Amino acid sequence: MNPPSPAEGLERFLFCRRRRYAALGAVLCALLLLVMLWRIAQGEWDIPLSRVFHLLSPLLSEAEAKSPEALVVRAVRLPRVFAAMGTGGLLAVSGAVLQGLLANQLAEPYTLGIASGAAFGGAIGFFFTAFAVTPMAFAGALLSLALVSLIARRSGGGASHLVLAGVIANAVLSAGVTLLKAVADDKLGAIVLWLMGSLSGASPQGAISVWLGAAAVLIPAWLYGRSLDAVSLGEGQGELLGIDEKKLRFRLLSACSLAVALAVSRFGIIGFVGLVVPHILRSLIGPSHRPLLIFCFLTGALLLAGADGAAQRLGELPVGVITALAGGPFFCWILVKRK
Repeated sequence: MNPPSPAEGLERFLFCRRRRYAALGAVLCALLLLVMLWRIAQGEWDIPLSRVFHLLSPLLSEAEAKSPEALVVRAVRLPRVFAAMGTGGLLAVSGAVLQGLLANQLAEPYTLGIASGAAFGGAIGFFFTAFAVTPMAFAGALLSLALVSLIARRSGGGASHLVLAGVIANAVLSAGVTLLKAVADDKLGAIVLWLMGSLSGASPQGAISVWLGAAAVLIPAWLYGRSLDAVSLGEGQGELLGIDEKKLRFRLLSACSLAVALAVSRFGIIGFVGLVVPHILRSLIGPSHRPLLIFCFLTGALLLAGADGAAQRLGELPVGVITALAGGPFFCWILVKRK
């Protein structure tokens, strides 16, 4: 029997890869649907699934739409689960983009100080009005990114030193947040609860904003997917293919900062989602960024929706605590594996 030609081998490889993508996508979508139904039906007041489907119907009468069950499903649980999905997908996609841009598996919004910068800016916004939290969080994220870039550049390491610079910025900004809490007086409680990272107060507006933030980073990152593939091979590799790495980093880092600032301003700091999800998926589907970004969004949405359900079951704990408890050991495992 003659061995397959290179063209036949490539075609077989692409067929197997498409089939693997389709199977993984189907599994993730099915699990995400199950978690959504669980989150909407279960809580302090359990509602049968048949009743949930009825209450979600667009043909629901006006009288039923004002019933306690309908208000719980439509105004409380549905926005919360969509906020969890949008935030989880946003953070996972941002982590994948940052890891690709910097060719570093430890890069994510939390370790780079972007989330801490957004938290610091948002905490300052609390001293003005509630409407100032989001723009101040975005400004804080951009300033933190600029600080991290400056430290990395002055240290002579470029992109390879950004994670270390992020750790430094994270420590400084965390101290700044602590200082703000010390002088917050009557706003202390609101700031502390917000910083813990909780989805309990999710509103339809908050859910929409994080989905828009996810789109703001997912769409440009997908369009630059091939450039990300080249840049992720190492610093300077993209330049060999005619890619302007500085311009690419500026555009995608700004998009990530905007998206993370939106998530932090709404729901506080939720760490490690952007670290764990891309790392797991790269081992399953490979490093190609276009499929990786789509699967990161689905997996991040699934992970955070499930973590929020666990947090609620444990007595309405902040979901940021759950992700930190799970992500911290995973972070240590990545460090040991890299060694």
